[in-house]
Amino acid sequence: MTINRDKVFQLFKYAIYAFLAMNVYWFFIDEFASAKLQFPAGVALGDMIEAYAATIDTVAWVVLLLMFELETYTLDDEQFTPAVTWSLHGLRAICYVFIVYAFYGYIVNVTFFDAVATLAGVSDLCSLAADHWSYAVSLDDYSTITAANCNSFSSAEAFLRLGMMQVVVDAAGFEALLGLAWIDVINSGVWLLVVLILEIDVYLQEHNRYAGLVLHVSSIIKAILYATLLYAAVYWGIKGSFVDFWDALLWLIAFVIIELNVFEWQQESLQHPASPDANQESAR
Repeated sequence: MTINRDKVFQLFKYAIYAFLAMNVYWFFIDEFASAKLQFPAGVALGDMIEAYAATIDTVAWVVLLLMFELETYTLDDEQFTPAVTWSLHGLRAICYVFIVYAFYGYIVNVTFFDAVATLAGVSDLCSLAADHWSYAVSLDDYSTITAANCNSFSSAEAFLRLGMMQVVVDAAGFEALLGLAWIDVINSGVWLLVVLILEIDVYLQEHNRYAGLVLHVSSIIKAILYATLLYAAVYWGIKGSFVDFWDALLWLIAFVIIELNVFEWQQESLQHPASPDANQESAR
């Protein structure tokens, strides 16, 4: 039996995209549960980004990823009519609005941790078991304190209350939460830089200028950015949840695929160079 490696790669690629789409659901479940504690009166429209930053961010990124896939691989040059081009660029612009909005949400989440105070009179978590308190196990992961589990969270004798929520954490746990919140900010900011560079790459490739020094500089910058994102993924794997680590790893793989698309596109352009007139007429 002959294995078609191209078909296997395509199946792998779209499986990665499907897993990323599924992560929207998992992030929503986590954030929906934590929003009940953070916003007991309900999430107002103005608080949506603080409550659902990861969900909104992931939806926008999935759509953006599909736009890049269409432009760098799926659609042929002759299919790039003005209507298609404007549609792709318009959808990408909308995605960027939500991605920047989510970046702002991650920053807001960091500032949320400024509103902490020592919970006076509490030296044992078990004393909170009857009053519907929760313990911050991780970012957006709050577990209800009960008589059965109260000794399993922390052996500390002093605790911090998160904002006005009935959620507590010890000092070490608080430092871990703050670190995860900052990793969210760093990861989101670096991804914005990645897509900025990728947008420039695609533009230059469309105009047959993606070569030489420009290609070299772009490769170096992206290597640094991807290394930072890999660090964030490892950090989540050690300090955060598996879902965060899994999501970060999938996104790295997905954009490596987009990079391969651009490389293949570049190689095709070198093998079949378009005439100057064709370049001017192309809508791509």
